[in-house]
Amino acid sequence: MYITRRIEDKLILLLNHFPAVALLGPRQVGKTTLVKRIRDQIPKQSIYLDLENPVDVGAFDHPIEFLNSLSEKTVIIDEVQRLPEIFPVLRSIIDENRVNARFILLGSASPQLLYLSNETLAGRIAHMELTPFEFHEIQEMSDFRNHWISGGFPEPFGMTDKFIRKEWMKSFISAYIERDLRLLGLNTSPLILHRLLQMIASNHGSLLNASNLSKSIGVSSPTITNAISFFERSFIIRLLQPWYTNIGKRLVKSPKIYIRDSGIVNYLLGFFTYEDIMRTPMLGNLWEGYVIENIINSLSDEYQYYFYRTADGTECDLLVFNGSECLAAIDVKFTSTPKSTKSMTITIQDLNPRFAYFVIPDCKIPYNISDKLRVATLPQLIEEIKGTKKS
Repeated sequence: MYITRRIEDKLILLLNHFPAVALLGPRQVGKTTLVKRIRDQIPKQSIYLDLENPVDVGAFDHPIEFLNSLSEKTVIIDEVQRLPEIFPVLRSIIDENRVNARFILLGSASPQLLYLSNETLAGRIAHMELTPFEFHEIQEMSDFRNHWISGGFPEPFGMTDKFIRKEWMKSFISAYIERDLRLLGLNTSPLILHRLLQMIASNHGSLLNASNLSKSIGVSSPTITNAISFFERSFIIRLLQPWYTNIGKRLVKSPKIYIRDSGIVNYLLGFFTYEDIMRTPMLGNLWEGYVIENIINSLSDEYQYYFYRTADGTECDLLVFNGSECLAAIDVKFTSTPKSTKSMTITIQDLNPRFAYFVIPDCKIPYNISDKLRVATLPQLIEEIKGTKKS
């Protein structure tokens, strides 16, 4: 069964205004399925080319002639990171005949990794990220527990057999480390990358300390930093930056590190059931990462996101900024009876957010526990913040 993705309408809108649109996201996240789904809504005929298919790759032996012969169609190029030399060609073709919806590029890397040369498509292309399923996309068919355990990648999300899901995750991570990252230019040993990803899972939701990671694995800090950069730009980890400015306090300036998909971090930690998660001392960090990732994915790039931590111990899990305004300060609590905390009280005094929230697993309706501090579930919080923008 096809699950409607939040970004569908925006993708179609951008195709009506840009010569090229790049739909980016990790492998197996559903990019190809989404684009094939909307092909009949594109204003002209389209042709699909997969750069993992040798036959389609052969068509690019003479790329200018080949693509010019398709000037009346929308050309969908899948796995575009496999052919970085195509970008100067696309730029030339677009500049010669600038019409909208000329190209749709599907890739498993950020724009910074896609454009390995200085030849970008600035001003000619719009970029969109497709994430694993967001909770609100699947909440009509599943509760948060299943989504939290299995993650949002379409295939494992639909699997009921935990052994099969485990094998899928194993295959996914091996292909990502041993093939995808090497293709993107990361030449670090796959064994080291596997160990690093395991270490990151164990430090999920903690401050990034590249020096400690390098000592534990036995490689240099620059090697660790470079690998983490590739992990981030290929959509596997998130580095959440701290908010800091001159407010007269010593503030933490190291980012926090998360594995973005909850299914992947659960696999790396050996958790395959809800009971496994309930028993681990990492419960709070896992819930925090799950909630934060879903908030950021659901609100997307309309806002800026940080965490807050001072040297004296005041902290807040997530800040949502709209320009210079702190729209929301959010603390993630795995409890049914949250109480106001000193940290949240000080955060509210320091940053004066429009709203402050505790996000908990379950409550019937949002409610206030002080003038500015509300309690809500993940979907309730997202609905309220989106409603704030509309108002």
